[in-house]
Amino acid sequence: MRVLVTRPIDEAAATAAQLAARGHQTVIAPLLEIRFLEGTAIALDGVQAILATSSNGVHAFSKRSVRRDLPFLAVGAQTASAAISLGFSNVKSANGDARALAQAVPGWATPQGGALLHASGSQNPGPLASNLIALGYEVRTAVLYRAVPVLQLPKAANNALRAGMLDAVLLFSPRTANAFVACATGGGLQEYCRPLLAYCISEAAAAPLASLELRGIRWPAHPDQPSLLALLD
Repeated sequence: MRVLVTRPIDEAAATAAQLAARGHQTVIAPLLEIRFLEGTAIALDGVQAILATSSNGVHAFSKRSVRRDLPFLAVGAQTASAAISLGFSNVKSANGDARALAQAVPGWATPQGGALLHASGSQNPGPLASNLIALGYEVRTAVLYRAVPVLQLPKAANNALRAGMLDAVLLFSPRTANAFVACATGGGLQEYCRPLLAYCISEAAAAPLASLELRGIRWPAHPDQPSLLALLD
């Protein structure tokens, strides 16, 4: 299968390598540009653990703090692997999405143990923070990076799409799906997208695609990369 991989460049390369090992061909088209924010060291007084919903949060936190002793609670295996590679020794993985991480946290930390710091790309608390706050946790959101949507597909992806050289597109978040729709409609690519199968990390990531009239939209029962890639086999 010929697959368009839309993740930010570092994550896209790792995903493309896994797809190649499964016999698929890939075209990389990052639809979100990650911009790490500069600033002073992060205040960690009273913080019992760090939350991250992507490897971008791990890298962003590591650029703003030398602390590696706090527990790092990650959304999934790739985020956990990034934390371990950067020197964090106490790393947990929820092996799912933000809601799965919120459900897993009570097994690792108590509301009485201190605040949880979310290394985030947005001030919007989202389901992770809101679900944990409802359980009695104090969640501090530290906006450490921005994920900025690109305005058009890279030339190689645009050409491959127009030439009918792609069978599928991989989408790992609702925001990436929205960016894909915007690039397709803004670039007059809707008719070239119709033969595609979209493989989305979750139903929420699939929702923005309805207007493109794709050949099919699929998502796994469990929102993680291994389950998503298994759909392509």
